[in-house]
Amino acid sequence: MVSIIIPVLNEAQNIVSVLTHVTSNASALNSSEIILVDGGSKDNTVSLINNFTETSNYKITLITAEKGRAKQMNAGAKIATGSILYFLHADSFPPKDFDKLIISEVNKGNLAGCFKMKFDSNHWWLKLASYLTKFSWRASRGGDQSQFITRSLFNEIGGFDESYVIYEDNILINELYKRKQFVVIQEWLITSARLYNNKGVGYVQYHFWAIYIKKWLGADAEELLAYYNKNIKQNRDSIRLNTKEQSIQF
Repeated sequence: MVSIIIPVLNEAQNIVSVLTHVTSNASALNSSEIILVDGGSKDNTVSLINNFTETSNYKITLITAEKGRAKQMNAGAKIATGSILYFLHADSFPPKDFDKLIISEVNKGNLAGCFKMKFDSNHWWLKLASYLTKFSWRASRGGDQSQFITRSLFNEIGGFDESYVIYEDNILINELYKRKQFVVIQEWLITSARLYNNKGVGYVQYHFWAIYIKKWLGADAEELLAYYNKNIKQNRDSIRLNTKEQSIQF
């Protein structure tokens, strides 16, 4: 069974579309669940989720947790009943039969991985970055591609490192690469380019790579967050970044 875990914060603009897509493209409705973890939304994200749940045949659970993607995802994992955890951003749309594809890989012995990813943009750089996600290179990884992992491996690693407000996806991915437990499923997931659209592709990519290099040179979680807040963070009320604020896509 696959437990789909989606952290949310002020995602009224996207959440119904994502839930509709997920429930329409899962292959085994009776053997999966969706857990949404709200970090304190100030818009109508929660009411939209509740309204969707009332009319859906899918098992959907909404809980609250302290704000922060790592904390929210760990909270969702704690109550998940599936043997496979699938962490999905609130503005990403996985391929048809995504749960079936994930289960197939786990049955092959691939205990963790992601999908290759396309941005919803025709910008040449983002199209190139999307193309590169098909390869297994570590530098092509990021949380926007989503993340599946068996519960046992997730627990062995210790879950997401909650000391990281940003870069938390990559910390987990690093642990998986160390264990040689990562596969890229060759089906497309579509994700939003909204941060790039609002700040500029070159500007955002430059600072994301700067964060990557800073971490490689030994920067700690506080240093990375300070750099992010100074150079990338947007006004939450005007753009509603949530998951883009707290993830890095290289």
